[in-house]
Amino acid sequence: MERSYEIIINPASRSGKGLHICQEIEPLLKEKNISYQAHFSTGSGDCKKLAEKVSQDFCAYTKEETQNSSHPLCNLIVLGGDGTLNEVLQGLSNLENFAIGYIPTGSSNDFARALQIPSTPKEALSFILESDYAKPLDIGRIFCNDFNRTFAVSCGIGFDAAVCKEAMDSKSKKLLNKIGLGKLTYLIIALKQLITAKRVSCELELQDGAVIRFDRILFLTAMVHPYEGGGFMFCPGADPADGCLDVCVAGNIPKLKALMALPSAFKGEHFKFNGLHRFLVKEMTVRLSHPLWTHTDGEVSHKADVVHIHCEAEKLHIFMPPIGRQE
Repeated sequence: MERSYEIIINPASRSGKGLHICQEIEPLLKEKNISYQAHFSTGSGDCKKLAEKVSQDFCAYTKEETQNSSHPLCNLIVLGGDGTLNEVLQGLSNLENFAIGYIPTGSSNDFARALQIPSTPKEALSFILESDYAKPLDIGRIFCNDFNRTFAVSCGIGFDAAVCKEAMDSKSKKLLNKIGLGKLTYLIIALKQLITAKRVSCELELQDGAVIRFDRILFLTAMVHPYEGGGFMFCPGADPADGCLDVCVAGNIPKLKALMALPSAFKGEHFKFNGLHRFLVKEMTVRLSHPLWTHTDGEVSHKADVVHIHCEAEKLHIFMPPIGRQE
């Protein structure tokens, strides 16, 4: 039986080139006689609403099949950046019943980088159409008071979230994206945020009850995959299928040393600097002396002083490379 696909498209991704990219891949879909339904977002938060509608329609149409199967039954393609994928995940109430293909058209594309998904849209689509296996991967979730949100790549508190917050509204990001240098935005803003970061203490409570205290914390990032922020390998050993989150904490480290360590994070060599710590957890609670910005997959929503983070194992099914194209 031939697959059919629901496609959620962010036409504003890659500084407005998303619509053009969609038009590029349409001929391939028609050439291969692929049955599909396209859904276009029109603004912030719209991808979540589109995913909710797809999810509701799917459940209504295949209620009996869904109840009697543990396998994904609906094929969904997401065309956009990491933020678009994040929005879509918030709207899928029955996530385990979706097999998801991803066409990366953002500026950071850390999810695609980690999974070696082709960066060229036509190649990424061919990759999805040729894939015969939707691999179950972990996702993370954060809870702050009445707020909870899923993440596919990482969540962060402090410095990296502040970088994401500024990048979201950055005029230079839009300009650099147009000339293919969008990744520089994160580096420039990161240097600025390091210099201006305020002193905040932190207490980590791990799942075994152990409590670790830091007099000062620059940031904490809990990661499903190794990369975030356009290629920073903050957790080089992160495995998206081990049922755990890799956590990197920059605590009790002088700003100058953090500044020196930052470039080494592109190669995952930053843990050689004292003050950088790694933990492997299924869940943890973070308590801060002062509220800091938090993000999920680069999407910044609010500040918080108490955040609970946990891993949901094998919740997300992603189309992986066909046999012979994997490492």
